Amino acid sequence: MNLTSVKGISTARAKQFEKLGITNTAELVRYFPRTYLDMTNRVPIREAVHGEMALVACTLVFVEPVRKKGRMQIVRALLEQGRDNFTAVWFNMPYVGKKLTPGEYLFYGRVQNYYDRISLINPTFERVDESKKLKGLVPVYPLKAGVEQWVVRDAIRRALFTEQFPSIIPEELRRKYKLSPLAEAFRAIHAPESTSEMNAAAERIALEEYFTLIAAFKLIKGDKGEARLRRYTATERDVANFERRFPFTFTQGQQGAVRAIYDDLTGPVRMNRLLQGDVGSGKTAVALTGIFMAVKSGFQAVYLSPTEVLAAQNYELLKKIFSDYRVGYLAGASTPKEKREIKEAVMLGEIDILCGTHAVLQGDVLFRDLAFCVCDEQHRFGVAQRNALSEKGEAPDVLVMSATPIPRTLSLIFYGDLDVTTIPDKPADRQEVATSIIPERKYESMLIWIRDEIKKGRQAYFVCPKIEDDEGQVTAATELYERLKKNLPTVRFALLHGRMKEREKAGTMSAFKRKEYDALVSTTVIEVGVDVPDATVMVIYDAERFGLSQLHQLRGRVGRGSEKSYCFLLTSSESETAAERLNILRSTSDGFKLAEKDLELRGSGDFLGTRQSGKFLSEIKNLRYTADAIFLAKKLVDEAFERRLCYEEIRTAAMQKYESLKDVVLN
Repeated sequence: MNLTSVKGISTARAKQFEKLGITNTAELVRYFPRTYLDMTNRVPIREAVHGEMALVACTLVFVEPVRKKGRMQIVRALLEQGRDNFTAVWFNMPYVGKKLTPGEYLFYGRVQNYYDRISLINPTFERVDESKKLKGLVPVYPLKAGVEQWVVRDAIRRALFTEQFPSIIPEELRRKYKLSPLAEAFRAIHAPESTSEMNAAAERIALEEYFTLIAAFKLIKGDKGEARLRRYTATERDVANFERRFPFTFTQGQQGAVRAIYDDLTGPVRMNRLLQGDVGSGKTAVALTGIFMAVKSGFQAVYLSPTEVLAAQNYELLKKIFSDYRVGYLAGASTPKEKREIKEAVMLGEIDILCGTHAVLQGDVLFRDLAFCVCDEQHRFGVAQRNALSEKGEAPDVLVMSATPIPRTLSLIFYGDLDVTTIPDKPADRQEVATSIIPERKYESMLIWIRDEIKKGRQAYFVCPKIEDDEGQVTAATELYERLKKNLPTVRFALLHGRMKEREKAGTMSAFKRKEYDALVSTTVIEVGVDVPDATVMVIYDAERFGLSQLHQLRGRVGRGSEKSYCFLLTSSESETAAERLNILRSTSDGFKLAEKDLELRGSGDFLGTRQSGKFLSEIKNLRYTADAIFLAKKLVDEAFERRLCYEEIRTAAMQKYESLKDVVLN
């Protein structure tokens, strides 16, 4: 139903809701609270505890004009509660000042108390005349575009009475597992009478969403287990001899992964395996060993990379390791003549190993006898692209790799069509990267320290924040590049961002690796795979805008050589969640622990990212629920499919919602 069908939502108000991503009543009731206020727990400001959240009833006296301090914009309001005066402060939220006028308010924020000077940091707020009727747990929604809390609450309350909440989980299973009606869960999530009711509602809604998603995965992936067509002749002794080509000894985890691949290639069923490991765990060496098993047996192999920067780097490595084999390179930036010659050589079998980007997936790239496919950093490729790669040969073996570990507890759900191998350890000589959170006041000192490190022959990355608008991110990187050149005139800076042409990006990275530049200012295009041993410093601006796993990936770009390496996290955020996340990153270098913690902090979160087309679990990102909801959803899907319960209804609903799953990018 249209939003204007809800009483109180005019055409103008509907346009405001559209800026929140809400265009109809179905989306409105699925706009879930990001937190709740306990209206019974108001505290006198003098009794509020430093560092904790507090709900305070007070009088707003006046709001100061927006003040700038370095990169920050600060709004400050003077508040009174009886005889006590205190302030509310917002960082980088200049629009707040326009919403505040003198009067009675409820403020909810983190308490800061230094020398009896009390402030609430980045608090939410409501006028008392709009909130005086509120009782118990009150939902707080993420807002922008001038929409106020009471407007969203009122609109959702009305829409809940008219919206339908059908469940695609078969009724027989809902009865068996005693699942509450969805309508009850939606009403409870927006107006819970208790914390336990709120948690139960979140679990029920998440269960429905994951049931739909996992059913779509199952429908698209289909059955696995194709019979093997080729016989590999490479022996265990051949493999052991090949491993000596590397300048290091394989770890126990690498050896286990190689054994799993060898067993697959000598078994009766073709390989379809995910190899996941933390940054620096040695996945590439394992993949190259698998390629060796194929080319030693007389077959062709292909190594697919998500970017030309990474593909060019892998091509150089392949030529070095496979000096006795013929290695080709194919990318979008290759000249027409180069493309034509490589395609012909591949088709005639004159190329043993083809390394490249998405260009390899083109229909006119034909192999003589492709047996082994490696898909590097597979989270950058969709299911359909992986399938297109495997269709280049007749039932080839496929190895997909990821350095972005999703929690072990979820891998079997989202990679149900793959056998999963994890490399849990790292090479003994792999260094820990010292990680620090840098406050604004230490920024200039940090730059001076980095300048001195560069004088010693080190190199540095300066990474811009993740911004929704790609153009905005490029602008931010360009501005930072110009500013750093002025601040550090003796440092040779290069600029790298996603809107540069692939050949230009590859050329910049190659020049940086050859030390023609001292520092690289970049967007997240350098997130995966880039290997520059002399780079020892990583600076990440507005680190709170990144997920834990992405921060870990960026940190993994340093510490790849023999020198001590450092990662500096810059943040102006005062939020509790941001501080907790960054402190977790500082305290551990285990990517799997970080992924599990991300799961916990985000309430199972949106692990499938936002790069894909369409909304993808994004509507439940604010809900707090445990992984148990996901596991139960998997159990229900398996039972429903096994017993063919409401199969057509499930298929229709799941594919209607997640048709874009074929092109999804896993986060």
